[in-house]
Amino acid sequence: MSGTSNWERARDWIVESIANAALAEGDKLPPEPQMQREIGVGRHSLRRAVAALAAEGVLSVEQGRGTFVRGLPKITYRIGSRTRYRENMLSQGVRPGGESITEDIVEARPDVAEALAVNTGTAVHCIQRRGHADGRPISLSQSFHPAARFPDLGERRGKEESVTAIYADHGISDYSRRETSIYARLPEKWEARLLEMPADQPVLIMCKLDVDLEGIPIGYSEAAWVAGRIRFLFDSSQGTIDV
Repeated sequence: MSGTSNWERARDWIVESIANAALAEGDKLPPEPQMQREIGVGRHSLRRAVAALAAEGVLSVEQGRGTFVRGLPKITYRIGSRTRYRENMLSQGVRPGGESITEDIVEARPDVAEALAVNTGTAVHCIQRRGHADGRPISLSQSFHPAARFPDLGERRGKEESVTAIYADHGISDYSRRETSIYARLPEKWEARLLEMPADQPVLIMCKLDVDLEGIPIGYSEAAWVAGRIRFLFDSSQGTIDV
């Protein structure tokens, strides 16, 4: 294709091979000489393409074993102002799930206190959870909520009750997202283990702040998402979110 460099051509060949099922998730890439002949590129271009796809989480380079297909991101997560995690997944035919890791009451650290508009040291629920999509780990989250306003939140989240239902029982019929920020980093070793991903592949960190209908902060969270399993779409047309 005119204007396409050799390494981009190699990248596109690999991506297309995954998309048309010539290479399935878990498959090992063919030997370099074979791919060079099939694509018509040199070793340097091929290795650059592999490195780029590994950084995106599409491929996994395992020392001493080879390079394996991790699969293309299958989930497009819409971010607006009012949607729910479960609805977001179900709308794409993905089975949502999750499990609680810890539920504690802690003193709000400065950044959490600022987000929730409370004093540093104020008692807040700290809920750690692992999210699943079709049974596969996709995110690790740590959320904070004012303990005085929602005294039973930690216990009920431990029983897998939804945040939306808990809010409703405390007089919050609806809520929205005020802020969302996203950045990338490498996972900690424990994060990579719980997310069942290579430690040298990136996670996307999403920080969000939810408010009630009066604009009062009710929940702040930070979540690490497996970059190779998710795409975020910022939707300004309908206002829909919650993770």
